[in-house]
Amino acid sequence: MNALLPAIKFNGGGHLNHTIFWTNMAPNGGGEPSGPVADAINKEFGSFQAFKDRFSAASVGVKGSGWGWLGYCPKGDKVAVATCQNQDPLELTHGLVPLLGLDVWEHAYYLQYKNLRADYVKAFFNVINWANVNERYENARKAAGH
Repeated sequence: MNALLPAIKFNGGGHLNHTIFWTNMAPNGGGEPSGPVADAINKEFGSFQAFKDRFSAASVGVKGSGWGWLGYCPKGDKVAVATCQNQDPLELTHGLVPLLGLDVWEHAYYLQYKNLRADYVKAFFNVINWANVNERYENARKAAGH
């Protein structure tokens, strides 16, 4: 069974990460968040722009393949930016509940952006489904008893 754990983590993590990624985007998405997640972002990072800069730098800075994340920390009742290598799930890796995930594997952007990951990350902010991120945030807080 232990021999299967890496494959389960990789493939299960890939499924989980992509499920979140696809629901985090919408054709009419983008703009700045509103509601509770906007309040949490402003509280933790000072402003949406500061969050955007931190999230972008972390996502662009992933070495090789991986993910950029905005996650919820149940113990601290706050949001945080984190990255994961390969298909590692955020909650298992950092103890954060995933709210917003960005696939930075080369296959996610190469056809359109070539090797310009930073341009891909910048464009991601034009399609973020903030209603979905808010729903995830509210559900995570409720599950944590906040």
